[in-house]
Amino acid sequence: MTGHTAAVTGATGFLGSRLCERLLEDGWNVRGLSRPTSDRGDLEGVDWHVGDLFDDETLRSLVDGVDVVFHLAGVSLWNASPETVERVNVDGTRNVIEACRDRGAGRLVFTSTAGTRRPPDDVMVADETDVATPVGAYQRSKAQAEQLVDQYAEADCDAVTVHPTSIFGPGDEAFTAQLLSMGLEPTMPAYLPGGLSIVGVSDVVDGLLAAAEHGTNGEHYILGGENLTYNQAVSRIANAVDGSPARIRVPATAIHAAGPVAEAASSVAGVRMFPFDRQMAQLATQRLFYSSRKASEELGYEYQPLEDHLPETIDWYRSEH
Repeated sequence: MTGHTAAVTGATGFLGSRLCERLLEDGWNVRGLSRPTSDRGDLEGVDWHVGDLFDDETLRSLVDGVDVVFHLAGVSLWNASPETVERVNVDGTRNVIEACRDRGAGRLVFTSTAGTRRPPDDVMVADETDVATPVGAYQRSKAQAEQLVDQYAEADCDAVTVHPTSIFGPGDEAFTAQLLSMGLEPTMPAYLPGGLSIVGVSDVVDGLLAAAEHGTNGEHYILGGENLTYNQAVSRIANAVDGSPARIRVPATAIHAAGPVAEAASSVAGVRMFPFDRQMAQLATQRLFYSSRKASEELGYEYQPLEDHLPETIDWYRSEH
């Protein structure tokens, strides 16, 4: 799709910046949405549209006549209240959709989360059909936004939704930095129970581009990686780079007990703690494993093992931490 034009919301974020880099390398014309205070780094070549998801004029200019709109912008409970999470992730998505409809944009590729799917009790791995009751404000907001995108696709428009699992790579100060600290730092002796699907950020970028080109209108695609327990992930990181793996498993009961404490801290003192509430405390101790078979068969999606993503990620971590 060299020579085509893409619009990217969330273009200055962890995933969005990597997507913009790849689009530019592949010969796309790239328009990026950036808030006035955001760090745009060294993304030379991006046509910046300064504003946010509630600036209608900027949104319409951003998507006007583009071939693909990659909607990545959103906020999580790490840095916003539940009310703000819902407003940005739901109302912001509605505004993007209205701008696309108004300005005749091409395909909309919406980035949701694998958290809106979950393995049933008797099945170890979830796929796109395993729609789950959302846990917490973030999952609720993403599930509502998915419904808006589905309705847009059904109304003779063109949209697909992707569901990345836990994204790993340089520049991510949340999940990636925490996982690496458990595999590298002697001061981090404990690892979490449960497990998750770990996918490299470059693999997710590949999946986004594949969804734009090969996805079927109205469909959903999980973009996952290796399904690993925390113990497996921490051990493999330590073995690959001669690190110091955490050796103590935090009891699930301790995390479950932390849920009510986090709720109280948030409501009384305004302090955000993970897990954010008692429901998420239960979820955090489960093995949240996913299948990317549909994306593989329909999009040609592939993912690499954790070790392939370690060199550049470790270099970043050591330079920043």
